[in-house]
Amino acid sequence: MQKLIKSLLRDKAIYIAIFLTLIVVYLSLANLKGKLIIYFNYIDKIHHTLAYFFLTISWLSVFIGKQRKNQIVLLCIAFGILMEFLQSNLTNYRLFEYLDIVANTVGVLIGLLFFNRIEKNLINMLNSL
Repeated sequence: MQKLIKSLLRDKAIYIAIFLTLIVVYLSLANLKGKLIIYFNYIDKIHHTLAYFFLTISWLSVFIGKQRKNQIVLLCIAFGILMEFLQSNLTNYRLFEYLDIVANTVGVLIGLLFFNRIEKNLINMLNSL
């Protein structure tokens, strides 16, 4: 199991991060109205937070052990803002929402906090294999 994790983190992390980025782009620009199985007020904010949580962790994993966390966090936040602008300018079924930017940013920050908690363990595990 550890070898699989090492392989994913070292060899395939960039592909996973790019794949998750493309999924976020698709989900940000696709017309998803009426396609959600569960719906309640502000569930989309939970989706935004989760998406940017995983996006941030994936990009931080690409650069694990390097001093680039601040740049990655800023890029993930900027990416979330860009997606909101693209939603309002490229589609007629999505809107620019400040609360979505807040949810994206919260997801990025939670992702950073989570990654900081597990990073030493991941580095130790990678070095021991």
